[in-house]
Amino acid sequence: MPVTVEHVTHFLTAAAAIIHEHRDELTALDAAIGDADHGANLDRGFSAVLNRLPTVADKDIGTVLKTTGMTIVSTVGGASGPLYGTAFVRAGMALADRHEMSDEDVVLALEAALEGIIARGKAQRGEKTMVDALAPAIEALRTALAEGRSLGRALQQAAAAAEAGAKATIPMLAMKGRASYLGERSIGHQDPGATSTAYLLRALAMTCSRNEEVA
Repeated sequence: MPVTVEHVTHFLTAAAAIIHEHRDELTALDAAIGDADHGANLDRGFSAVLNRLPTVADKDIGTVLKTTGMTIVSTVGGASGPLYGTAFVRAGMALADRHEMSDEDVVLALEAALEGIIARGKAQRGEKTMVDALAPAIEALRTALAEGRSLGRALQQAAAAAEAGAKATIPMLAMKGRASYLGERSIGHQDPGATSTAYLLRALAMTCSRNEEVA
């Protein structure tokens, strides 16, 4: 079944809820290798997104996602604001004027988001960033869809891959952002950006799985 504007709104609502639920955990992870504000910043940003959603309820998916990105940029401090903001804006640009998404459109949007993060953060896999969660998630999503899984099931596998990717950052040496200033002391800590990325993928998987259950 296609993903509609309503489904995207449900995803953003679920994303705000899961970030709020794990706010303290994300902040604690950031306290070890960053500014100790990742959870609080993202929670504030997604709360602002929820407040903006009614103003774009009648718009296309691209507009909803671009509005989300611009809201995050304007309300989330630190590096995560520009990175997540760019991710949502790029995804919105990839889906301009669409009111429905196919499975391939979802992949396209996530790939555009990843490309935006890489371009903005100059990060690659293995450098202890959100790329280490999102890149394997996209690979898992593509594989699952190619094997004939439904979008909901495929996104569940993608979310699991993102979670594994986030955990895989623990032994990594941070190469980007404030965490990189710690050098080898960054080893042994899970990256907060990769962790929040995994939570957002989980929210997307839950939303699409529920949509399939009621279809």
